[in-house]
Amino acid sequence: MATTAKMFEEPFDADEYIERLAWRTPGGGSKGGAEAFDPKRLLEEFENHIEELKQLDEKIQRRVEKLEHQCQREAKEFAHKVQDLQRSNQIKEAADIIQKLHLIAQELPFDRFADVKAKIASKYHDLERQLIQEFTAAQRRGEIGRMREVAAVLLHFKGYAHCVDVYIKQCQEGAYVRNDVFEDTAVLCQRVNKQVGEVFSSPEAVMAKLIQNIFENKLQAHVREKLDETRHSDVEQYLKNLYDLYTKTTALAAKLSEFNLGSDKHTFLSKLIKNIFSSYLESYIDMEREYLHTRSAVILQRYYDSKNHQKRPIGTGSIQELKERIRQRTNLPLGPSIDTHGETFLSQEVVVNLLQETRHAFERCHRLSDPSDLPKNAFSIFLLLVEHLCVDHIDYALEIGLSAIPSADAKNANLYFLDVVQQANTIFHLFDKQFNDHLMPLISSSPKLTECLHKKKEVIEQMEVKLDTGIDRTLNCMVGQMKHILATEQKKTDFRPEDENNVMIQYTTACSKVCAYVSRQVERVRKSMDGKNVDTVLTELGVRFHRLIHEHLQQYSYSSMGGMLAICDVAEYRRCAKDFRVPLVLQLFDTLHALCNLLVVAPDNLKQVCSGEQLTSLDRNLLHAFVQLRVDYRSARLGRHFS
Repeated sequence: MATTAKMFEEPFDADEYIERLAWRTPGGGSKGGAEAFDPKRLLEEFENHIEELKQLDEKIQRRVEKLEHQCQREAKEFAHKVQDLQRSNQIKEAADIIQKLHLIAQELPFDRFADVKAKIASKYHDLERQLIQEFTAAQRRGEIGRMREVAAVLLHFKGYAHCVDVYIKQCQEGAYVRNDVFEDTAVLCQRVNKQVGEVFSSPEAVMAKLIQNIFENKLQAHVREKLDETRHSDVEQYLKNLYDLYTKTTALAAKLSEFNLGSDKHTFLSKLIKNIFSSYLESYIDMEREYLHTRSAVILQRYYDSKNHQKRPIGTGSIQELKERIRQRTNLPLGPSIDTHGETFLSQEVVVNLLQETRHAFERCHRLSDPSDLPKNAFSIFLLLVEHLCVDHIDYALEIGLSAIPSADAKNANLYFLDVVQQANTIFHLFDKQFNDHLMPLISSSPKLTECLHKKKEVIEQMEVKLDTGIDRTLNCMVGQMKHILATEQKKTDFRPEDENNVMIQYTTACSKVCAYVSRQVERVRKSMDGKNVDTVLTELGVRFHRLIHEHLQQYSYSSMGGMLAICDVAEYRRCAKDFRVPLVLQLFDTLHALCNLLVVAPDNLKQVCSGEQLTSLDRNLLHAFVQLRVDYRSARLGRHFS
């Protein structure tokens, strides 16, 4: 049978055990049975069983020894714990005693108890040092309970602050392993915030001291390293770094404000940020303006260099102002016209670059300026944008464009000023968008708003004057070109053909060429302008176009067939006028068409026609002047109808 330790559990009877073993062995029963008694077999069974008992004894012995060792080890550990607890209590007891003695010693006179006071002070400092060492060791072992006990004892000692300093120093060991000091700080403070309440009785004070230590050492050193290396060598990178570091620091402070740092944590954090950045922020706006001025000048100069263009000095002073006023009022081109070869000297790429640099400046200004200085600083940046974009680029291009407009009597002139107008309009929209999107939010609630709006209005009005002058002179050139076409293409015989019965054309060559030219100019105006400006300019062009044709027709005398040709020409002019999409212009040509009917109407019907709907409101002298253009005016005595 299998031998186990359970067989020997109390109560155990050895005789019964042997009898049971013999009985179970075949041929081993003492009373015989089915098999005859076999002593050899019984002996063999006993010997085997004795061997099993020996093995069981060894196994049990090994287990006993293992349990004894375990018991001894646990006994030692228990003894150590008891000793630690005893020692802990002796510390507390000793600390309480030495603390009381130290307080009492403060009241004793020095001359009589100098030696006693010195011994008490020495013991006080020794115990304080031991406690701090014990706290340090416990922190390294991660024993929160022991740290809490020692910190509670040290709370009444002068060295408690040093204990906090040790804790703060050891917390930061190995904490900065990433390249991002701000993320490391956030992770560190999150971890410490969970632990500090389990160790110290005033966790908010310890957290505040930790954060102050990090800001005044780790972060300040990081900021100084990043900024000082570029402050004088690379202003652009310096400004980018300053913006980036300040943004990250304020974002970190926002995260840290979620912790309990005392009653006025926002003021506390703001002061820490100010201590780091104050020396940099004091000079920020001056460096921003200097950089923006230099950078904008470089952008402009590179553009003009790429065009192989040497900027012309734009005159200033009383003489130049007088010329400008004369030019605006008389439309005379004072000074020689220059050939720009179709170049507008306006670049959308330049504009985008200038606006982008300014947008970055506005963003930095918003972040880095003191709230009380923000509107003033933003306005100073806006003035630089006005100087470089509006004056140095747009206004300069307008001046060049005006100088390039030919005189009104120039032949086949290329009118590039409309291209200047088109690009200037596009730039104005971009300028206005940045004004609204990036400047307005910075000044909308300050007195600087009025000043900014006034400056913007002043700049735009000055440019609009030049645009209006250029457009007016361009329209004069267009009319001059029409006049040139009429002068070279229109013949007197067009309206007094030699053979009245053999006229095969629908309208004259002069009319055809003028209409083709006008249609091209109308299309150019539509492409160059937008909104109401299109209607305004086309109205002015249409009125001048009508006046030219009206005056042109009055230079000729008309036969009956010639009058019909004049009517055909005016009908074609009227068809061309429809392209203007301006009711006034179409009405003018409708009236002119009605006037031309006076050139062909039968003498007896003249009075009736003059009284028609379209002519009845016109001055009779005007009607008479048209009738006088007929070749039969004297022979048919047509003047009597106007006497």
